[in-house]
Amino acid sequence: MHVGNARTGLFSWLFARHHGGTFILRVEDTDASRVTDEAIDILIDSLRWLGIDWDEGPEVGGPHAPYRQTERLDIYREKADALIAGGHAYHCFCTKEELEERRAAAMARHEAPGYDGRCRTLTDAERRAFEDEERPAALRFHMEDKEYTVHDLVRGDVHFAAGSLRDFVILRSDGSPTYLLAAAVDDLLMEMTHVIRGEDLLPSTPRQLAILDALGAPAHPTYAHLPLIVGADHKPLSKRHGSVAVEAFREQGYLPEALVNYLALLGWSKDESTTFLSRDELIEAFDLDRVSHNPAAFDTEKLEWMNGHYIKELQVDDLAARLLPFFSEAGVAVEPDVLSEAVPLINERMKFLPEAVELLRFLFTDDIRPNEKAAKLLAKAGPDYVRAAATALEAADPWTAEGIMAALDGCAEAAGLNRTKGWQPVRAAVTGSNISPPLPESLQLLGRERTLARVRSATG
Repeated sequence: MHVGNARTGLFSWLFARHHGGTFILRVEDTDASRVTDEAIDILIDSLRWLGIDWDEGPEVGGPHAPYRQTERLDIYREKADALIAGGHAYHCFCTKEELEERRAAAMARHEAPGYDGRCRTLTDAERRAFEDEERPAALRFHMEDKEYTVHDLVRGDVHFAAGSLRDFVILRSDGSPTYLLAAAVDDLLMEMTHVIRGEDLLPSTPRQLAILDALGAPAHPTYAHLPLIVGADHKPLSKRHGSVAVEAFREQGYLPEALVNYLALLGWSKDESTTFLSRDELIEAFDLDRVSHNPAAFDTEKLEWMNGHYIKELQVDDLAARLLPFFSEAGVAVEPDVLSEAVPLINERMKFLPEAVELLRFLFTDDIRPNEKAAKLLAKAGPDYVRAAATALEAADPWTAEGIMAALDGCAEAAGLNRTKGWQPVRAAVTGSNISPPLPESLQLLGRERTLARVRSATG
């Protein structure tokens, strides 16, 4: 699920919740080449992870079911027949090759490409001839040659000049509906009052308004088209900019609270100074009058910073529970009580949840092998210093962070070393790394016997 879709869903959800409305999740899956059951499962799972719930839709039901468009095909065909009967739609027998040839010719004449309406004026004999040869036919909607105006809550009135909107396909030759037909019909039958979506769909809006009018809709939905999300190069956000999918951010260890807060600020703001907003604060503050017209730049560094803030703010037991899946995925069996005790040692330095696995792995396994930097620290200190550290730690009494700190400092001072240089070899021996949580507290959690075993083992 692209973060742009997530942002659109979030804005729609916030708008509905702010106004006490109904938020509907509709799965627009008529393009079989792009949508799979797995993709829909990911969509639903991603929304639930973000905390976006829906009042009507898949797994919930509602008065306008079904909510997957592939389960509503008969409805679209019935409405397509009504458009034919009303003179608003006609069969188009043009082949892909013919359309491309005419498009190229129009561009060569420096004319705007677009369907030229050829099949709209076929004679009965020409139409019968195509039918007799069983040529596949799509169904096109006939756009009137007039100016169309979209009243948009973000952009104001947007005008489309007469003649700029050509006839378009509403049923493909295989009988499947296009987005333009299916969304318009669903907006009508599901009694949609507001449609919030990306500005890339703005050109679809006058076409859908025309379909609604042709179907006798008593009113139009109110539309709001959100600014696009772009990368640092000001081009639409895509995989070339790095992670763009909600599930990727989830796997990397972002918190849903952080991602929701960040996405809410992409193209909207409460005021000039407020950055951190809880879900309830977002619902209370959100409205469309503060949505920007300008593209919103996706800043990964700011998102990382916000994620670190939210990690620090979590209660210890809550953070520990969120870390468990990452330890499990890494194949590290943890003791929950020890993990809860260790969490306060690392939450201030974490930007992502999986970082806890490497920071705390040494507490839950004795299979510790020094990494390259740790091995260099041990080699530089030499076995005599490491043995002296083991002796000092063995004598530490009591085995508390304060007692351990005094033992380590005494050993370093005796060797003429400052705390950093004196502690690092012990850190390397015990954790296998040059980076760890605060060392005395870590050794207290690890226990005297396991600590001494690792330090002595490091003497070679």
